[in-house]
Parts: sequence; C-alpha cells; structure tokens
Amino acid sequence: MSRVSPALRSLARQSSSAPWRKSPAMCSSQAWVKPANKSVRCLATPAAMPSASKENIGVYCNEKHDLWVKESGPSAQDVKSGSALKEGEVTIAIKSTGICGSDIHFWKHGRIGPMIVEHDHILGHESAGEIIAVHPSVKTHKVGDRVAVEPSQICNKCEPCLTGRYNGCLEMRFMSTPPVDGLLRRYVNHSAVWCHKIGDMSYEDGAMLEPLSVSLAGMARANIALGDPVLICGAGPIGLMTLLCCAAAGAEPIVITDIDQNRLNMAKKICPRVRTYKVEPGVSMEDAGAHISELAGGPLATALECSGVESSIAAAIYSVKFGGKVFVIGVGKPDMQIPFMRLSTQEIDLQFQYRYANTWPRAIRLVQNGVIDMKDLVSHRFSLEDAVKAFETTAASAKTGAIKVLIQSE
Repeated sequence: MSRVSPALRSLARQSSSAPWRKSPAMCSSQAWVKPANKSVRCLATPAAMPSASKENIGVYCNEKHDLWVKESGPSAQDVKSGSALKEGEVTIAIKSTGICGSDIHFWKHGRIGPMIVEHDHILGHESAGEIIAVHPSVKTHKVGDRVAVEPSQICNKCEPCLTGRYNGCLEMRFMSTPPVDGLLRRYVNHSAVWCHKIGDMSYEDGAMLEPLSVSLAGMARANIALGDPVLICGAGPIGLMTLLCCAAAGAEPIVITDIDQNRLNMAKKICPRVRTYKVEPGVSMEDAGAHISELAGGPLATALECSGVESSIAAAIYSVKFGGKVFVIGVGKPDMQIPFMRLSTQEIDLQFQYRYANTWPRAIRLVQNGVIDMKDLVSHRFSLEDAVKAFETTAASAKTGAIKVLIQSE
C-alpha cells in the first residue's frame, strides 16, 4: 500500500470546501494538491497506476491508406502524473477493442461520406478497460472501475442534445471519426460520464456493447415487437448482433440473408430457429424479394438492413408487405438508386439510423443477465502490437472467416 507524506496529509485535512482536496471517491493511493500556480494537478503514486509502466501506442491510418502502430498520447508519464487530465475526465487503460467496418473504410477508402481522413488518424471506437486515473472533479468513478467507453463527446446545448437524441449533436466529436482520434490505444483520456461501469463483465463483452448499442437503437426505432415477422439483411457483426436482439425480443419468423454461407452458418449457430437465405449473383431484386417472402411464409412486416448495400436495400423493399417498413442500419455509398414506386404504391416506410443514444445501460443489463450472449461472434484475437495483422484479417473476412476481431492490450 502506498504512503502519503505528512505534508500531503496536512493538506488533505484542510477545509472540505477546498476544490483540490482529495475526494472520498478517489482511490486511497492518490493525492490531490493545489500547486502555487493554482491549476489543479493530480499526483498519483506508482501503486495507483500499475498499468502505466508501458509506453502508450496507437493504431494509425492516413490519407495514403497506410496502417501502422506507433507511440501515441497521453504518454505514460502524463498518465502517471495525471497532468493531461481535464475536468470531468478519467484515464482508461484500454483492455479490449473491436474492429468495426467503419475502421476498415477509413483505412482502405479514406472516408465515409463527408468524414474524410486527411492526416495521421487513430482508429477504434469499440472499447472497454480499467480506470487508472481520475480528475479530482470526478465523483462517480474511481481507480479500478471496469468500464465500457461510449465514444461520444457532445455539446449538451443543441436541440438533439437537449431532447435526448444526442447522436444528432450538431457539434458531435465521435472518437475514431476524423478528425477525432479513436480508442485503439493503450491509454485514453475520456469524459467520465461516457464511461459505463460493467462490474465483472469481461472486457471482450464490454467492447462489444458498442455494436450491440447499434442494434438496440435500430430495434427500438423500428419498433420490433413479439411475434413480428422480420428480415435481417447481412450476417456481418451488426447483422448477427441484430439477430440476437430480434430473437430475444420474440420476433418470429426471422429470416437472415448474406452472400457468405459461413456467416449464415454462424447465424444458425447462435439462433437455430432463424431461416437463412444465401444471395446468389445475378438474381434480381424482385426475385430475391419473392424468394425471401416465400421462405418466411409470406411478406414480412419489417426488414432491418444491416449491410448498406444498394441491391440488398432494394431486395428488402421487395420483401416487406403493404404498409411494411425497411429500416436501414448499415452504412453504404453516398448516393443510391431505390425502387421508388414499390415504396410508394405499397406504402412502405423507409427509415435510417445514425449511431445510437441512451442504449448503453440497456445493453449492459442484457449482457449481465444473460439475455444476450455475444461470445460466439468473436472469431479472432490479436495483441495491440499485432493490430495491423488484425486489420488485414478483418478486411479479408471472406478468406479468413473473420466475424468480430478483437484487439487486446495487457
């Protein structure tokens, strides 16, 4: 156990109104002092920060589509001293991070719509880890807390923020979306309010709360109900996560589509009652829609499109019934052609999703209580130092069989 000098003990006994006084919520091995220049500074003993013994590294891409691992911030020295922490922030030692399709897009294509990689850029936004430093203004978290990191940074002033739909924040800074660096680092400073405590949940499950949040947001906005016949287009990580959610919600029947038979096999593994449809080359969207409807025993009420592929969206439109809904969760190219008259004459609602809001507490409850089990979705694990190989494995998923690839740091 670390020791605090008599001088610091004396400071700690001063008036409880002193803003620099050590907070009861802080770890007992930390001391907070107010230097002569009156700026708040964290002094942390090595016992409080055992994970800061290694230098910080991150996973970078750039506008030339290079991918590499190099030193990153905050430095190990900054983590130990707490000097880089701002009001309301904590430092997280990231333990597990999932690779998202958007990470691959930023690396391979340099952009997603208007979000463009123009400089060296750190990837990653699906992370969980352990808090190893806390700014004295933070009363809700302490060193040692296990947390999942919601990668949002919002203004709390605009209409979307004030009405609870902060995913539409007009000044959103979403980690890993250029120009905001991501979470694929050994240490990250982040606002405590976006660090959700996960208790004894594994760091792997904690990292996958982010894609689970995407699916939960889609489920809520699409109003999936018990007994609804549902189509899921795409059996990638988000499609499979959405399948788990639809099954838990009691949707029936559930049909899932993909071009990859291995992914459809995984869908059967995690939800034996799902009906699978392999999309074959050259099949028209009208015929695909008819085949899907036949497999389901009739037109479906709702299609959750998780691939973002133009032909898949069109097939979904031809699969749902009069008055049905096609809800697009996936991210696709900026401009697409859709069967407008099919939508119009069948009064089919076409809706879209952008990230999520207020989903993480629900996601944590579902995983902690065994309602959603995501473990089978993890196909590969790599160390942070081997992150380039992890990305190559994800990008070549058709050959490698990758579904959810996790990068781990000790």
